[in-house]
Amino acid sequence: MKKAGIIMVIGSLLLLGLFKFPLWNIMLGAPQYPEPLGMNIYIQGIKGVQEFDLQNIDGLNHYIGMKTIPKPEEMWEFSVFPKVIIGMVILGGIIGVMGFFEKISYKYFLGWFALMSVLGVLGMYDFNNWLIDYGSNLDPHAIIKVTNPDGTPMSYKPPLIGYQKLLNFDVDSWPHIGGYLMFVGMALTLVAFWLGRKASLKPTTQ
Repeated sequence: MKKAGIIMVIGSLLLLGLFKFPLWNIMLGAPQYPEPLGMNIYIQGIKGVQEFDLQNIDGLNHYIGMKTIPKPEEMWEFSVFPKVIIGMVILGGIIGVMGFFEKISYKYFLGWFALMSVLGVLGMYDFNNWLIDYGSNLDPHAIIKVTNPDGTPMSYKPPLIGYQKLLNFDVDSWPHIGGYLMFVGMALTLVAFWLGRKASLKPTTQ
């Protein structure tokens, strides 16, 4: 269990990368922009990939009636998510240390992974709801109004993940370094569970 406990601690500590690196990245490319516009989404807020990207994106969005990109104080998620991550890091570290000293079952490693997975799914669901509101709740007095072939207002919701064409913009939405560190950390906790289970099945010597 000692090796499993160490890996569990390392896996949970990798979540701290979310405080340094973006969780997600959305890029918008168009012929009139030699350099694509982009925003990096952190657990504490949203920043432009380049200095004026957020300003330029907000300027474009104004013409079609989209809301401005929210500041950290305008979304409760940016104050709650950091606390959740710190809590999961501390919990994972405690479980790993107790596993190292064989004070708890290896099944707690899987429990941490399951809890983190649920939180991750809830976070993605919340993020997708924000994208829906951001791309669909448009100002009816906007300068430019584009509709679908059936006459309904077009949604400018960026994809949750992957590529999508929005008017003349090519939009890509993918995890960034912080997100990949989180996925690796979670995978390591599964490795810790497997190693702990393997160790528990070994016959004890008398």
